[in-house]
Amino acid sequence: MSQRKLYIAAYDIADDGRLRDALKLLKGYASGRQKSVFECFLSPAERAALLAGTRGILDPVEDRFALLRLEPRGKCRVLGRAVKPADPPWFYVG
Repeated sequence: MSQRKLYIAAYDIADDGRLRDALKLLKGYASGRQKSVFECFLSPAERAALLAGTRGILDPVEDRFALLRLEPRGKCRVLGRAVKPADPPWFYVG
């Protein structure tokens, strides 16, 4: 099994129907979220599946989607009641 890496996924979607579909898709991969920004620990296969899923939902002209890998050597700073992201022992994707 490959090591998962931490990504931040964010979107800006113009249509309510596509927004609901994207939210449902990303909730399946996220370990945490705030509005339209999600923390996702992804294997290479999960990353590919997430990107394929978003391609099927989003309109390339009206919508925006970003998937950013966080540098593992960087320090994680949290503010307020935030909890540092941690790769849980298991995930349910589905």
